[in-house]
Amino acid sequence: MTMDSIAAAKEAFGKLLEEQLKRVEVMKAQGDFLNYQALDKIIIGVCGGDGIGPAITNQAQRILEYLLKDDISKGKIEFKVIDGLTIERRAAVHAAIPVDVLKELKECHVILKGPTTTPRKGDPWPNVESANVAMRKELDLFANVRPVRIPEQGIDWTFYRENTEGAYAVGSKGIHVTEDLGVDFTVVTSQGTERIIRAAFEYAKANGKTRVTAVTKANIIKTTDGKFLDIFREIAKDYPDITADDWYIDIMTAKLIDEKRRKDFQVMVLPNLYGDIITDEAAEFQGGVGTAGSANIGKRYSMFEAIHGSAPRMVQEGRDQYADPCSVIRAGAMLLAHIGYGKEADKLYQALDICTVTEKKLVITGRDTGATGAEFADYIMETIEAM
Repeated sequence: MTMDSIAAAKEAFGKLLEEQLKRVEVMKAQGDFLNYQALDKIIIGVCGGDGIGPAITNQAQRILEYLLKDDISKGKIEFKVIDGLTIERRAAVHAAIPVDVLKELKECHVILKGPTTTPRKGDPWPNVESANVAMRKELDLFANVRPVRIPEQGIDWTFYRENTEGAYAVGSKGIHVTEDLGVDFTVVTSQGTERIIRAAFEYAKANGKTRVTAVTKANIIKTTDGKFLDIFREIAKDYPDITADDWYIDIMTAKLIDEKRRKDFQVMVLPNLYGDIITDEAAEFQGGVGTAGSANIGKRYSMFEAIHGSAPRMVQEGRDQYADPCSVIRAGAMLLAHIGYGKEADKLYQALDICTVTEKKLVITGRDTGATGAEFADYIMETIEAM
């Protein structure tokens, strides 16, 4: 019985290795990043998702259209609204992303996306894969980028989390060898590691940052984390004007709450699991995950999203119009910067700081005791207009 179980586990592991080696070959064949400014037209997809997603992405779209109105009128920018990524539709076709929706997504250059529901055990939905995970795979969005900015505390962090490898790469393909033994896998490739680390250094170089920090547990996870750290050190040699250092994930979680040390960090690059954990911790300084935006960057496609959930209860209670759109609006600011509209992005960041930190004429509570998302979007546009 034990020998049969081991043989079955070996066969499953072999198939997994074949899949990953094929992925390596695909990465080797990739070209350079898309040059948005060379395009005749930039198509921005707006995919509301489900739950409160459509309500909040609609407000972010209004603000982006306001900031980009001149180039929209010239035909340089086009918005494309994409429906069909709701949990009801995904469950009906039993797919993480319905085929027609994926086709529409691939017709865009960048995507602004609302939250989507991922079924859990006990939910009334079939066990469809996370739409986010599927989108990252289908569009090869290998870099998850999350900024945290709190000017009054001297915090200006940008996290580059590897999105397609690490502990999450084959998270659904672990092996139950016997009823007593289960094994999961962590995947690291040279190509996947190099592109995320180089993206972090290129971001630092382009944005006047002077420090890039790798976060691993290479002292214990020696093969995969060790490979990540070795490649980081090698790539750092190509950027002599940028200080490169490394920290272990456990002490880094402590240093982010150290008021004396945390101001020193600027750009951090991490494997998938560590990045997932530490960016949620970092977002708490800014007001929680509901205030944080996120970018998922690939060489051909990029997707920008809120990092909180779909909050179906708010919809059930008729409160979706009171949902806080700040997270997806921040994601919209990241989208603007990514496609070359840096001045517009800076205006939006400044307006968000004014409206959520310094002035705060309106407050969102998630209920009728506070502002609606539409009222808050109007407040942001009025603030930009007054700059």
